[in-house]
Amino acid sequence: MIVLNLFAFLMPKKFSGIEMLCTTLFAMCLELIVNLFLDIKYDLFGYFTKGVDRKSLYYLFGIYPAINILFINFFPNRFRARFLYIAGWTIIALVFEFLFRVTGTFYYNGWKPVYSAIAYPILFCILALFYKIVHLLLLKNTLNR
Repeated sequence: MIVLNLFAFLMPKKFSGIEMLCTTLFAMCLELIVNLFLDIKYDLFGYFTKGVDRKSLYYLFGIYPAINILFINFFPNRFRARFLYIAGWTIIALVFEFLFRVTGTFYYNGWKPVYSAIAYPILFCILALFYKIVHLLLLKNTLNR
């Protein structure tokens, strides 16, 4: 987790600090909303133990910001490349999910990996769309000055 964060925060960025902050906060909120329903309400999966768990904050603050920064920073401009990029990130997310399950930091309770394989591309597309909206709003604001 430390190496991931060092890499994410020290690498040269292709986007502004405000774009990084907005998309990171959005990614964290999106994660909380998804987990509120799928983990807390429906108990389909979770981190560590059933219900609210302080240790799950390690994921929220330790992994999600770094992953968001890496995902957005290298997001391609070409449409076909975007498809392959999101597919690649989906595979990476599935591998990490598997590793977290093996180590006992993540559990399934009715959830299946195929559901994650469907959900991750949707979530990555939402994140990319949000970044694009923030970018366009900042561009519009700059042009209006």
